[in-house]
Amino acid sequence: MRVRLDLLLDCPADAAWEALHSPAVFRAVSGPITTAESLEPGGFPDRWVDTEHRVRLRMLDVLPMGSQLIRLRDETLPDGTRIVHDEGGPLTGAMRIVSSWHHQMAISADDISSEARTRFRDTLEIGAGVLTPVAWLGFWVFWQLRARKIRQLAPGWGAQFGGRS
Repeated sequence: MRVRLDLLLDCPADAAWEALHSPAVFRAVSGPITTAESLEPGGFPDRWVDTEHRVRLRMLDVLPMGSQLIRLRDETLPDGTRIVHDEGGPLTGAMRIVSSWHHQMAISADDISSEARTRFRDTLEIGAGVLTPVAWLGFWVFWQLRARKIRQLAPGWGAQFGGRS
């Protein structure tokens, strides 16, 4: 099943792209419902680059949810749309009910408006056998909260990430 967001963000596309590669942004848009702790030596990097990273997840910073592998890969389509794929998935704990996982975050410039805005499409495809509808509902709620946090943080990304490429 699929959970999808289609948002128009108040920031330049390059800044949004850099934000998608920031472990700090990942943690910010996941909270406060979910907190993530790095399981890798040295902790979180400053920037995700086609990489694998293991994290321990907690709900409301109290309830252990298990560990997850974040496996990132970047793609650029012929039309200029840039996509971050996370093809990792749950490793241990309650999240292990999810047997298939593909998270895609697509960034493209919004050509309609004269301001620096970005089209952000955030899609999670999951499978959990007979529990897929239950898992989907939980992720759908989480994705709505995530959307609110992304919209809230995006206007600051131009200043925070505007100088990187």
